[in-house]
Amino acid sequence: MTWVLAGILGYVALQLVIGLVVSRRIATEDDYLLAGRRLGYGLATFSFFATWFGAETCISSAGRIYAEGLSGASAEPFGYGVCLLFMGAVFAVPLWRRRLTTLADLFRQRYSPAVERLAVVLMVPTSVLWAAAQIRGFGQVLDASSGVGVPLAISLAAVVAIAYTGFGGMRADVITDLIQGVMIILGLVVLVAVLFPGVPEIGSAWRTVEPERLRLINTAQSPWLTLEAWAIPICGSVVAQELVARVLATRSPTVARRSALAGGGLYIGVGLIPVFIGLVGVELLPNLDHPEQILPRLAQQHLAPALYVLFAGALVSAILSTVDSTLLAASALTVHNLVLPHQPGLDEATKVRWSRFGVVAFGLMAWALALGAETIFELVESASAFGSAGIFVIVLFGLFTRFGGPRSATAALIVGALIWILGTYVLAWEVVYLFALGGAALAYAAVACRENIKPPT
Repeated sequence: MTWVLAGILGYVALQLVIGLVVSRRIATEDDYLLAGRRLGYGLATFSFFATWFGAETCISSAGRIYAEGLSGASAEPFGYGVCLLFMGAVFAVPLWRRRLTTLADLFRQRYSPAVERLAVVLMVPTSVLWAAAQIRGFGQVLDASSGVGVPLAISLAAVVAIAYTGFGGMRADVITDLIQGVMIILGLVVLVAVLFPGVPEIGSAWRTVEPERLRLINTAQSPWLTLEAWAIPICGSVVAQELVARVLATRSPTVARRSALAGGGLYIGVGLIPVFIGLVGVELLPNLDHPEQILPRLAQQHLAPALYVLFAGALVSAILSTVDSTLLAASALTVHNLVLPHQPGLDEATKVRWSRFGVVAFGLMAWALALGAETIFELVESASAFGSAGIFVIVLFGLFTRFGGPRSATAALIVGALIWILGTYVLAWEVVYLFALGGAALAYAAVACRENIKPPT
């Protein structure tokens, strides 16, 4: 499989070259973090799609559906696809009109610098966990293609991800997102076309799926667990810096809204391909020890060498288009909202250097997490849930009401995070995120009522 690895590395090298060329046009922090705020419909739509369509969509969702049936698809692609639609329908326009650089800027404007800093502390681990999921997914692809072993493959993936992200920032990211989005779609369509060359073959494969594997809602589990499974990707990710950055990078609020909606529709549509392969994969490739390798293994067995390189390039595209956004998000939040306020007067070139240093530092953290995790889904679920309950609550109140202030926002962030940490690691609750959301909302409302009561004169 040396030629396959060479093909993948050649594709990665091409992406690095594009990043290097585009990076020469980076002059300001806005260029590096928000592509100069000039994205139109085409680049914005594919950036929304490609950024969200990562390792978990291609590899993890197919693996979970292979193991659990359609109920394993509540998060991917349906939950995260709805998240993009939710962003376009509700949040995109008011966020764009705030003229933010990061989501944490909203908390400084609406609440206080202290709330801004606390929010960053809660948001950065989310981005690092997302990056770790992508790096682990990249390692799975490299290992399936070359047999070098998962730990070494993950380490090679981390080196590529850090270098790729550090060079070009979002300006290069959105250009390569277009290339990567096309590659993702082409690679998945090619695999389906080879596995099922015609409609009769698709129908025959579909008839092999057992009826109980076609239930989107797992009726054997509590309704609260089902609601939790949908709330995490929708509420937990709609306030992610990676997604918000795409909104802020567009040239108008109309472009932001329509591109997010189009990206969400494209996401769900293309995401149905891994869903279908996961459902029929039990018959095509039974008894896999690692279900997350169902897509790479099928491609390896059924595609001609040139087409397999194309498919592997598509998987790498899905991963690279997400990992650079997550590392950029962690760096942007830390540098722009925590470091630069204490370094007034820095020129734009120095700000960009600080941001690149942040990418390297968080890339190394993501590499360590990727080596220690057991599955991609484990990382993704933690990323979507950690700290985001309080963030979701204070974004809702902050964008759409004047109710509450710094104390209520602080209470919501602390209570939401504490409930999630205690419920997950100490009390081992089955339903944690919904309690965290409810607790954060109640804490915000209770403290806000006291804040809004004026003492008698």
